[in-house]
Amino acid sequence: MAIKIQFNKSAIQQYQRQLEIREKALPTLKSKETALRMEVKKAGKGLEDKKRQLQDEMTKMEKVDKFWVEFPGLIQIKNADVQIKNIAGVKIPVLSGVNYEVADYALFGQPAWVPTGVEILKRMVKLRVEIKITERQFMILNRARKKTTQKVNLYEKVQIPQYQNAIRMVKRFLEDKENLSKAAQKLVKKRHDRKEAAA
Repeated sequence: MAIKIQFNKSAIQQYQRQLEIREKALPTLKSKETALRMEVKKAGKGLEDKKRQLQDEMTKMEKVDKFWVEFPGLIQIKNADVQIKNIAGVKIPVLSGVNYEVADYALFGQPAWVPTGVEILKRMVKLRVEIKITERQFMILNRARKKTTQKVNLYEKVQIPQYQNAIRMVKRFLEDKENLSKAAQKLVKKRHDRKEAAA
């Protein structure tokens, strides 16, 4: 967006106000960008860790996987408690807990490993929900970081230099106009003085 330059004193004041606003906002935007960059990195690492944990759990369960066919629908998610957290002005979802619904099963007629297996399944289900939430966090934070980076670049590399240049151009124009006016007044005075001297 190029600035439409007006060559008058009120335009200089307007340009200086706009320049001041951007110069004051720039450090805050840079801090926000840094914070978001760190949070994106943290969310990415957390996502990798959770995926690795889930893979480890699934590897452990491979040997007993065929036994779970006997218990279809044993565990279902009743609800996931998701809260909103504000990080550097960006609202992201955070998992605070998962509530399960465990189907009734007879404790005495089942193998001894079933209660332990139910706990393992709960962990796996919770990890899957955490992965989904962390993916969402990563996406939201990364999008916000990109927008903030664009705004920092816009201010730093485009708008601030444009306003500085506009102020400089208008000041030069007004100075030149004033100098020409003074020169014209001197010429008029000299001409007037010559006419008076000749008369």
